[in-house]
Amino acid sequence: MNRDLRPEHLECRPDIDGLRAVAVLCIVVFHAFPEVLKGGFIGVDIFFVISGFLISSIIGRQLERGHFSFADFYGRRVRRIFPALLLVLAACCAAGWWIMLPGEYRQLGKHMAGGAGFVANYVLWGESGYFDSAAHGKPLLHLWSLGVEEQFYIVWPALLWLASRRGISPLAVSVALALASFGLNLAAVQGDAARAFYAPQTRFWQILAGSVLASLPEGAEGSAGALRGWLAPLGAGLILAGLACITEARAIPGWWALLPTLGAALTIAAGGQAWFNRALLSNRALGWIGRISFPLYLWHWPLLVFAGLAGRGAPSAALRVGAVAAAFVLASLTYLLLEQPIRGGGRQRLKSVALVLLMAAVGGIGYGIFRGEGLAFRMRERQAYTEYFENSPAHWRFFLRVGIPDKYHLECEFFDIAKYRAGRADMVPRPAIAESCYRRDPARPHAVLLWGDSHVEQLSFGIRQHLPAGWQVLQVASSGCPPRPDASEPSIVNHCERSNWFALQTIAEARPDVVVVAQNLGHTLQGMRRIAARLRGLGVPRVVFTGPVPHWTEELPKLMATELWLTKPRRTFHGVDRELMAHNAALQAGFPRGGDAVFVNVMDFFCNQDGCLTYLGDDPRSGITTFDASHLMPQASDLLARDLLSRAITGN
Repeated sequence: MNRDLRPEHLECRPDIDGLRAVAVLCIVVFHAFPEVLKGGFIGVDIFFVISGFLISSIIGRQLERGHFSFADFYGRRVRRIFPALLLVLAACCAAGWWIMLPGEYRQLGKHMAGGAGFVANYVLWGESGYFDSAAHGKPLLHLWSLGVEEQFYIVWPALLWLASRRGISPLAVSVALALASFGLNLAAVQGDAARAFYAPQTRFWQILAGSVLASLPEGAEGSAGALRGWLAPLGAGLILAGLACITEARAIPGWWALLPTLGAALTIAAGGQAWFNRALLSNRALGWIGRISFPLYLWHWPLLVFAGLAGRGAPSAALRVGAVAAAFVLASLTYLLLEQPIRGGGRQRLKSVALVLLMAAVGGIGYGIFRGEGLAFRMRERQAYTEYFENSPAHWRFFLRVGIPDKYHLECEFFDIAKYRAGRADMVPRPAIAESCYRRDPARPHAVLLWGDSHVEQLSFGIRQHLPAGWQVLQVASSGCPPRPDASEPSIVNHCERSNWFALQTIAEARPDVVVVAQNLGHTLQGMRRIAARLRGLGVPRVVFTGPVPHWTEELPKLMATELWLTKPRRTFHGVDRELMAHNAALQAGFPRGGDAVFVNVMDFFCNQDGCLTYLGDDPRSGITTFDASHLMPQASDLLARDLLSRAITGN
């Protein structure tokens, strides 16, 4: 996140370099060791404020003096941003050629084109959703924030110029637009979290917070005297509170983003001479990190991602430390050998034109990789294997080929799959699910209801195949929505709340003989006791809890096409989440024997002393047990129900 300026445009503020350093260090630590600093991603919010303050200060001063030039402004942006970005895009393209499977390389090409065109936030927004590939496989995921900033700076100079021509205060413009953007953020964050996170209009308020600060009368950005000295410690306190309290589980940005945004604004407002800023933020080490913060931000995430892709699993702590160290070295070299020479010296206009042409070329190469299906000729045999599992939301080739929507009865989902496939995923529930999902058939003497998330949906096919003829299968389950026994209202903005509430209503009205409860992760004995107690209160005679299925550290088809390609073992522990296996064993040991609730050990069904089952039959492609990192294929669902689950349901 580039937020450097040349001294001739604005008085040098070493403390702002220090604040930049704090922001980028938070992000790097979060990406490398998320368990250490779960709120480290708020460093992006800090960068937004810094960027808005610095750039708006420059534009404001030039407008006041009658020296503002659009060509000069955008030329400086090009010379500041393009060199390091071009280098990182080219490096990712080269690394992807050797490391990535065709589907992965195709996606990288799309992200290269989006990054080169500064629309990465829109590209990633269109991919967001429950079935989206994991973030750790996207080396250019972090370019979303750069897209937001550059979209802001497409319109902001023109707005300030118009305001200046018409005698409108830039402060009034900044405040009005910031309030409007913040309102859009609050309106979107509950019902459409992806839009709130990626859309420029819901993020501009953070950049505008810095613009408001820059628009204050000279000397007014901080309070006079002793009060001003407290602004920086107060700002630092808000940032620390954000780091401690904000996690990915929060509704972000939302109200929570005020903590880092106001914290950064107050810290800047204190001024470079405030004791806190002068003594702590202005030291040389932080200053250097602040100056290389933009290339450091660009380099660190691709290095971490490619470290994982090369090993087809989560990189070790040592490898992550090495990737971060390499990022610091590359950032320093990029700053000294590329950024500084290009930003200095003569022929500035020629440099800008050359950089724009190079960026267009790199974007075109990325688009060519995307249109060329990831240049599959690099790995023809593996491409034939992985292509079988290609499942982009718009086409759902794999899901439709194997019949997932019908076999797993996705018509019983409150998650709006149609919106997701159209690239507009949000949390707003579908207005209704199919009546067959919840209406009891009087001709069937027995009924079982499946409740939970997509991990109960995957059991649906096998259960329906192997229950006796007198049993009806009801199903209320929604992707990403673990069962919650305390759901009490039919939410109109959250599909998980609606799904859980509707499941409990259906249980109360249909009175099934058995309820099968399943979820992806988060199984606890206490949670199962609470669910069992609630269902017992609704008159359910028998509850069947299924434990977690085997989880792979990489999508199993990708793992088979890379590290397991030569051996294609039927069973292996390579890539299996062993910690989850240990947790499953603890659940089995602690679950009470007897009574009206039973625990079905799915993990032990698919795994033994030789490893976990990777495929059934003779074909490692069509017989694969899991189509991603944890969801069972229909044939695995069928086997599980036939040999284990149907007996647990009927009690026979």
